[in-house]
Amino acid sequence: MIKDGNYKMVATTMLGLEGVLEEELTKLGAQYIHKLNRAVEFVGDLGFMYKANLNLRTAIRILKPIFEFKARNEKELYRKIYDYNWEQHFGVDDTFAINSSGYSEIFNHSKYTALKTKDAIADSFRDKHGNRPNVDVETPNVQINVHVSEHKFIISLDSSGYSLHKRGYKVASVDAPINEVLAAGLIMLSDWNKISNFHDPMCGSGTILVEAAMIANNIPANIFRKRFGFEGWKNFDIDLWEKIRDISLEKEQEYHGMISGADNFQKSLRACRENINNALMRDDIKVNMKDFFDTPVPPNTCIIFNPPYGERMPIGINEFYQKIGDTLKHNYKGCSVWLISSDIENLKMIGLKPSRKIKIFNGKLECRFLNFEIYEGSKKQSKQDL
Repeated sequence: MIKDGNYKMVATTMLGLEGVLEEELTKLGAQYIHKLNRAVEFVGDLGFMYKANLNLRTAIRILKPIFEFKARNEKELYRKIYDYNWEQHFGVDDTFAINSSGYSEIFNHSKYTALKTKDAIADSFRDKHGNRPNVDVETPNVQINVHVSEHKFIISLDSSGYSLHKRGYKVASVDAPINEVLAAGLIMLSDWNKISNFHDPMCGSGTILVEAAMIANNIPANIFRKRFGFEGWKNFDIDLWEKIRDISLEKEQEYHGMISGADNFQKSLRACRENINNALMRDDIKVNMKDFFDTPVPPNTCIIFNPPYGERMPIGINEFYQKIGDTLKHNYKGCSVWLISSDIENLKMIGLKPSRKIKIFNGKLECRFLNFEIYEGSKKQSKQDL
């Protein structure tokens, strides 16, 4: 039974990270947690909604469902949206925006579904008040999410606003950068204990490094964001929000290991350093210009990297992965190495047997997140040494 002041919410995520998000919500104190496809449903109050937006590393949006219905055609959709009491959420002087997700045979174009929803809301206000709120796709007071599955519609208020992967620290980028939510998810899926050293040998713009440093120091994932969607709501409680933020920051902890990165492109390193500085991590992360294939790494280091793969960058893929395997054998002894790639068949060219294989998606690309335990000497001897 849901207590007064609590309500259902849905945290969306990337395919393959539902379990990590479920674990995050459990640790954060959510109630009635239920894992869905690309999402996790849970129960909490207003303060928990603020806390979830600020702290969750693998959530993309935190949605608050407000009503649901069935519609078999666009006229039914329009009428159900039109008849809802929108004034309880915003007024004619506020701004709003719509995003749509899901699919059905009839409502098979998300932009059209969003357009019909927008028209119904605007007409409802105009007919009641002689005026209507304006649409603002950048910083609306209220962001409305429409999810369709066959004939079922779930209408939610989007408490996040723009996607939570936009942390606020990234000011520079490179070709094919990794999403911040995915980067955090990979780190949390790995076996890194947040005690040993951490290294990304193909660091690009530094996303994996910054996410690792924030995880190691228990810094709230979205502390650098300038705005959340809930800040435009009628019931926004600024005192409660500031209290939640202060309490979350007080939970920061000290990490005694070393987080480092390397790349052999000067442009990437410039972007990486800009982002590290913007995240206030200059003293926590060390990066250097080094070639992955020529640089050894000390043992007992956790390695996570995102090498270029076929769909993202045109390279000689077979030779590339074979060279990665040879380098790992010789330069990464005693390390736990993780890498993500969508070149599932060509990953075999690495020539090492992975100890773990995790299926995950990078956008629409089906990938594998693989772990290779690179032993010093024989595997048997390494276990005896441990």
